[in-house]
Amino acid sequence: MQTASTKICETMGRFQELTEFKHGTVIGCHLYNKSIHEISLLLNIPQSTVSGIITKFLQLGTTATQPPSGRPRKMTERGQHMLKHTVHRRCQLSAESIAKDLQTSCGLQISTTTVCRDLHGMGFHGRAAVSKPYITKRNAKCQMQQWCKAHRH
Repeated sequence: MQTASTKICETMGRFQELTEFKHGTVIGCHLYNKSIHEISLLLNIPQSTVSGIITKFLQLGTTATQPPSGRPRKMTERGQHMLKHTVHRRCQLSAESIAKDLQTSCGLQISTTTVCRDLHGMGFHGRAAVSKPYITKRNAKCQMQQWCKAHRH
């Protein structure tokens, strides 16, 4: 037996937003003194969703989706794509020069800290390779002989 909440998950997806029409239908049913349970069964929407819509309507007077809280991101998706492309093309650039390059190409006013943060988020990390001396076969043999002489009993 399927419940209303499983039906809604199958038809709409797990976290899909309800349409404005569904919101209006819920509010209309509420104004005609239908209970939350009746509205839920009528529209195949979970009771918690119906309750949330009604509460939001009573508090704010609207069911429209509110803008998200917090400061909007400075780096756009296009800017992130350009950043990734720049790093792949020339991986030896500093964050400061990348920020200047993005400023000229995309018109983004971003700091070097923002560039570093976004690069870390993409999985790029500024690490220097370990410097190893080039060892030829002759040098390896010579080092081995020196080590053997030093560690002889």
